[in-house]
Amino acid sequence: MFLRQRRCLLYNQEVMCYVETLRLQRQLQMERINDVRLDDVLILLEHPPVYTLGQGANPEFLKFDPSKSQYEIHRVERGGEVTYHCPGQLVGYPILNLHYYCKDLHWYLRQLEEVLILTLKSYGLAGERNPGFTGVWLEGRKVAAIGIKVSRWITMHGFSLNVCPDLRGFQHIVPCGIVDKPVGSLAQWLPSITCSEVRSQVAKNFADVFNVDMINVESL
Repeated sequence: MFLRQRRCLLYNQEVMCYVETLRLQRQLQMERINDVRLDDVLILLEHPPVYTLGQGANPEFLKFDPSKSQYEIHRVERGGEVTYHCPGQLVGYPILNLHYYCKDLHWYLRQLEEVLILTLKSYGLAGERNPGFTGVWLEGRKVAAIGIKVSRWITMHGFSLNVCPDLRGFQHIVPCGIVDKPVGSLAQWLPSITCSEVRSQVAKNFADVFNVDMINVESL
């Protein structure tokens, strides 16, 4: 049950390097740990090609030697296994104070999935949950991944939605540690779709699901 409608600052970026975004998330989370009155934030962006491993992720899910890699790799504090980010994939980082929503991580994960399922629905696509896994699937292909970190009920990290990326980068890993389920993108169903148009739909659905007043900002 929502106590009251919250303000959420929407920060849209085109392409932003992973390290810079990680630094920003950590700063925003710490500010809200120190002052719970601050507004929530949703960052939407794309990343240059990068591989990330969640806390405790199995390095065997990398199909290359990370010490000799040409790829940017980061082990970070989120949950989950290895994943891949690149242009054409819309990434969302919510910095939410769950004290104002529901202090339940499973609830939060299901809400993020719902945002993405509603986004697919707006394009006539039937996104689904897969029991036992986190994320969203479309006709058996995983099109959205979720990995979060929560400290004192303030969230960081978030979700990635494959809109129109070059999927070949996923061939160098076992995405999310799932061996037998392929990765897909919305462009396989809607060839002309772009991240630019999907951004506004994700923001709208996020505002609806979390019952927030979404405020566009130029900077944080």
